[in-house]
Amino acid sequence: MTMVAAFAAVSMQAQVYIGGSFAIEAWSSQKNAGDRSETVFKIMPEIGYNLNDQWAIGTVIGYQNDKFNGVNGVSESAFSIAPYARYTFSKLGKVNLFVDGGVAFTSASKTDWTEVAIGFKPGLAVNLTDQLSFVSHIGFLGWDQLNPDGDDNNTSKFGLSLDGTDISFGLYYNF
Repeated sequence: MTMVAAFAAVSMQAQVYIGGSFAIEAWSSQKNAGDRSETVFKIMPEIGYNLNDQWAIGTVIGYQNDKFNGVNGVSESAFSIAPYARYTFSKLGKVNLFVDGGVAFTSASKTDWTEVAIGFKPGLAVNLTDQLSFVSHIGFLGWDQLNPDGDDNNTSKFGLSLDGTDISFGLYYNF
Protein backbone atom coordinates (compact mmCIF):
# COMPACT_ATOMS: atom_id res chain seq x y z
CA MET A 1 0.00 0.00 0.00
CA THR A 2 2.83 2.41 0.84
CA MET A 3 4.55 1.69 -2.49
CA VAL A 4 1.31 2.40 -4.39
CA ALA A 5 0.91 5.72 -2.55
CA ALA A 6 4.55 6.67 -3.25
CA PHE A 7 4.19 5.78 -6.95
CA ALA A 8 0.98 7.83 -7.21
CA ALA A 9 2.65 10.83 -5.55
CA VAL A 10 5.65 10.67 -7.89
CA SER A 11 3.52 10.27 -11.02
CA MET A 12 1.21 13.12 -9.94
CA GLN A 13 4.18 15.37 -9.30
CA ALA A 14 5.54 14.69 -12.80
CA GLN A 15 2.40 16.28 -14.24
CA VAL A 16 2.75 19.70 -12.62
CA TYR A 17 4.41 22.64 -14.38
CA ILE A 18 5.29 26.13 -13.23
CA GLY A 19 6.62 29.08 -15.18
CA GLY A 20 5.35 32.25 -16.66
CA SER A 21 6.39 35.26 -18.63
CA PHE A 22 7.19 38.93 -18.23
CA ALA A 23 7.01 41.94 -20.48
CA ILE A 24 8.17 45.53 -20.59
CA GLU A 25 6.87 48.05 -23.09
CA ALA A 26 7.46 51.77 -23.54
CA TRP A 27 6.11 54.33 -26.00
CA SER A 28 6.16 58.08 -26.35
CA SER A 29 4.65 60.74 -28.61
CA GLN A 30 6.06 64.02 -29.83
CA LYS A 31 4.94 67.45 -28.70
CA ASN A 32 2.31 67.91 -31.47
CA ALA A 33 0.78 64.52 -30.60
CA GLY A 34 0.31 65.38 -26.92
CA ASP A 35 3.84 64.87 -25.53
CA ARG A 36 2.89 61.71 -23.62
CA SER A 37 4.63 58.48 -22.73
CA GLU A 38 3.81 55.21 -21.03
CA THR A 39 5.91 52.44 -19.57
CA VAL A 40 4.28 49.09 -18.84
CA PHE A 41 5.83 46.26 -16.81
CA LYS A 42 4.08 42.88 -16.49
CA ILE A 43 4.97 39.72 -14.62
CA MET A 44 2.72 36.69 -15.10
CA PRO A 45 3.58 33.56 -13.08
CA GLU A 46 1.74 30.41 -14.11
CA ILE A 47 1.02 26.98 -12.67
CA GLY A 48 -0.64 24.06 -14.40
CA TYR A 49 -1.42 20.38 -14.23
CA ASN A 50 -1.27 17.93 -17.15
CA LEU A 51 -4.35 15.72 -16.98
CA ASN A 52 -3.08 13.52 -19.85
CA ASP A 53 -1.05 13.90 -23.08
CA GLN A 54 -3.61 16.26 -24.64
CA TRP A 55 -5.33 18.14 -21.82
CA ALA A 56 -4.01 20.43 -19.09
CA ILE A 57 -5.54 22.96 -16.71
CA GLY A 58 -3.81 25.94 -15.20
CA THR A 59 -3.94 29.55 -14.18
CA VAL A 60 -1.95 32.72 -14.66
CA ILE A 61 -1.83 35.21 -11.79
CA GLY A 62 -0.45 38.48 -13.05
CA TYR A 63 0.69 41.91 -11.95
CA GLN A 64 1.23 44.92 -14.16
CA ASN A 65 2.35 48.47 -13.53
CA ASP A 66 1.60 51.30 -15.97
CA LYS A 67 3.35 54.63 -15.57
CA PHE A 68 1.93 57.50 -17.63
CA ASN A 69 3.77 60.78 -18.14
CA GLY A 70 2.33 63.87 -19.74
CA VAL A 71 -1.37 64.59 -19.47
CA ASN A 72 -2.10 63.21 -16.02
CA GLY A 73 1.15 61.64 -14.72
CA VAL A 74 -0.61 58.60 -13.22
CA SER A 75 1.02 55.39 -12.07
CA GLU A 76 -1.34 52.41 -11.87
CA SER A 77 -1.00 48.82 -10.68
CA ALA A 78 -3.35 46.06 -11.78
CA PHE A 79 -3.78 42.43 -10.82
CA SER A 80 -5.20 39.65 -12.94
CA ILE A 81 -6.17 36.01 -12.77
CA ALA A 82 -6.71 33.87 -15.84
CA PRO A 83 -7.67 30.18 -15.43
CA TYR A 84 -7.55 28.09 -18.61
CA ALA A 85 -7.87 24.64 -20.14
CA ARG A 86 -5.19 23.68 -22.66
CA TYR A 87 -5.70 21.27 -25.54
CA THR A 88 -2.56 20.02 -27.30
CA PHE A 89 -3.67 19.10 -30.81
CA SER A 90 -0.32 18.27 -32.43
CA LYS A 91 3.00 16.89 -31.21
CA LEU A 92 5.82 17.23 -33.73
CA GLY A 93 8.90 15.82 -32.01
CA LYS A 94 9.95 18.40 -29.41
CA VAL A 95 7.34 20.94 -30.58
CA ASN A 96 3.75 20.88 -29.30
CA LEU A 97 0.97 23.00 -30.82
CA PHE A 98 -1.85 23.88 -28.44
CA VAL A 99 -4.74 26.23 -27.78
CA ASP A 100 -5.69 27.67 -24.38
CA GLY A 101 -9.33 28.46 -23.72
CA GLY A 102 -10.15 30.51 -20.68
CA VAL A 103 -11.35 33.57 -18.83
CA ALA A 104 -9.20 36.48 -17.67
CA PHE A 105 -10.17 39.07 -15.07
CA THR A 106 -8.03 42.18 -14.42
CA SER A 107 -8.67 44.93 -11.89
CA ALA A 108 -6.99 48.21 -10.96
CA SER A 109 -8.03 50.27 -7.97
CA LYS A 110 -6.37 53.70 -8.32
CA THR A 111 -8.11 54.62 -11.58
CA ASP A 112 -10.86 52.06 -10.89
CA TRP A 113 -11.17 49.87 -13.99
CA THR A 114 -11.81 46.21 -14.65
CA GLU A 115 -11.41 44.04 -17.72
CA VAL A 116 -12.92 40.64 -18.55
CA ALA A 117 -11.79 38.55 -21.50
CA ILE A 118 -13.14 35.17 -22.66
CA GLY A 119 -11.50 33.38 -25.55
CA PHE A 120 -8.77 31.27 -27.08
CA LYS A 121 -5.00 31.75 -27.36
CA PRO A 122 -3.09 29.51 -29.76
CA GLY A 123 0.47 28.66 -28.84
CA LEU A 124 3.45 26.40 -29.14
CA ALA A 125 5.78 24.74 -26.69
CA VAL A 126 9.33 23.66 -27.50
CA ASN A 127 10.59 21.01 -25.08
CA LEU A 128 14.22 22.03 -24.54
CA THR A 129 14.77 19.19 -22.02
CA ASP A 130 12.48 16.78 -20.16
CA GLN A 131 11.98 19.45 -17.48
CA LEU A 132 12.31 22.77 -19.36
CA SER A 133 9.99 24.10 -22.08
CA PHE A 134 9.94 27.36 -24.05
CA VAL A 135 6.30 28.45 -24.50
CA SER A 136 4.78 31.12 -26.72
CA HIS A 137 1.22 32.37 -27.20
CA ILE A 138 0.37 34.15 -30.43
CA GLY A 139 -2.91 36.02 -30.79
CA PHE A 140 -6.33 36.03 -29.16
CA LEU A 141 -9.75 35.03 -30.49
CA GLY A 142 -12.66 36.03 -28.30
CA TRP A 143 -14.51 38.73 -26.41
CA ASP A 144 -12.98 41.48 -24.25
CA GLN A 145 -14.75 44.16 -22.20
CA LEU A 146 -13.08 47.09 -20.46
CA ASN A 147 -15.04 48.88 -17.71
CA PRO A 148 -13.36 52.14 -16.69
CA ASP A 149 -14.62 54.27 -13.83
CA GLY A 150 -17.73 56.27 -14.65
CA ASP A 151 -21.04 55.71 -16.38
CA ASP A 152 -21.66 54.77 -20.01
CA ASN A 153 -18.00 54.46 -21.05
CA ASN A 154 -17.49 50.67 -21.29
CA THR A 155 -15.88 49.24 -24.39
CA SER A 156 -16.45 45.74 -25.77
CA LYS A 157 -14.72 44.01 -28.63
CA PHE A 158 -14.98 40.62 -30.28
CA GLY A 159 -12.73 39.14 -32.89
CA LEU A 160 -9.27 37.92 -33.77
CA SER A 161 -6.25 39.96 -32.66
CA LEU A 162 -2.76 39.23 -33.96
CA ASP A 163 -0.94 42.43 -33.00
CA GLY A 164 2.19 42.75 -30.89
CA THR A 165 0.27 43.02 -27.61
CA ASP A 166 -1.01 39.45 -28.06
CA ILE A 167 2.38 37.72 -28.25
CA SER A 168 4.04 36.30 -25.15
CA PHE A 169 7.10 34.17 -24.44
CA GLY A 170 7.90 32.22 -21.31
CA LEU A 171 9.62 29.25 -19.74
CA TYR A 172 8.02 26.33 -17.91
CA TYR A 173 9.62 23.90 -15.53
CA ASN A 174 7.96 20.46 -15.53
CA PHE A 175 8.18 18.51 -12.28
